[in-house]
Amino acid sequence: MSMIIECTALSKHYGRTIALRDINLQLKAGAPIALVGPNGAGKTTLLSLLCGYIRPGSGDVTVMGQRAGSQNAIRHISALPQDASLDPNFSIGIQLRHYARLRNVSNATAEVRRVLRLVQLEDQINAKATQLSHGMRKRVLLAQSLIGNPTLVLLDEPTAGIDPPNVKIIREMIARQATDATFVVSSHNLDELEKICGTVVHLAAGELRGVNAIDDVNNEGVLTVVLSADSIMEDHAIDQIDGIKTARLRTPTELVIEYDHQHYPDTDIAVLSWLSQHGLRYRRISKGRSLEEQVFN
Repeated sequence: MSMIIECTALSKHYGRTIALRDINLQLKAGAPIALVGPNGAGKTTLLSLLCGYIRPGSGDVTVMGQRAGSQNAIRHISALPQDASLDPNFSIGIQLRHYARLRNVSNATAEVRRVLRLVQLEDQINAKATQLSHGMRKRVLLAQSLIGNPTLVLLDEPTAGIDPPNVKIIREMIARQATDATFVVSSHNLDELEKICGTVVHLAAGELRGVNAIDDVNNEGVLTVVLSADSIMEDHAIDQIDGIKTARLRTPTELVIEYDHQHYPDTDIAVLSWLSQHGLRYRRISKGRSLEEQVFN
């Protein structure tokens, strides 16, 4: 599988402010990639560098082996900035056809209908942005980012501030399109990222803190149990189950269990049985730590 993004000793300063410091990063084409970190971590700066909107202070960044910002790289990339907006004076169809022509799509009208169909808004092609909800406008902008079948799609907070039904549509669309393009998704919504991404890139204070597969082998021997709100664990000694090394409540309803997976591979079944015996209900049990636990603990 080829490298779609490569950064070598990549740094970017804004005056005395260090946005990125000595980033060395290689990412393969394939499953969606999560870009996470607190505000000011350098996520938007990295996306801007990949698009060629800004130049590195030092180091190199390439996309599909081409220098970021070059014509050979730009033709394969699309991006959805967090603050992107639609013109209120023109219909959705007119605006998207304009972008299709900018990307040299031969049949702009057919392409617009295709991308709107992907986000379940084909029936809104003649509507103006003011007639759509915030979530629907975000889906139109996502459709715009898919015009021309880009190889790399960069999404900055694509689900910020929108309601769960629209989030679900966007999440499912990204999952479906991931066979045709590589998505890099920057978001603070770690639960959503965990559902669709295969790799997580963690930035903090302009530095690369880690690149890991979400289903990393280091997660073997760990169970995460999400309890129902009415289930109280404090007086129960679940760590007495054979094979369990530690059990701790990360939150009042999230239990993280470490166990000997080599000698006790069926610990998950033993845990479910134990919960049932003690009248404790759970909403979800999964192998491995949550993405939030991996990144911020």
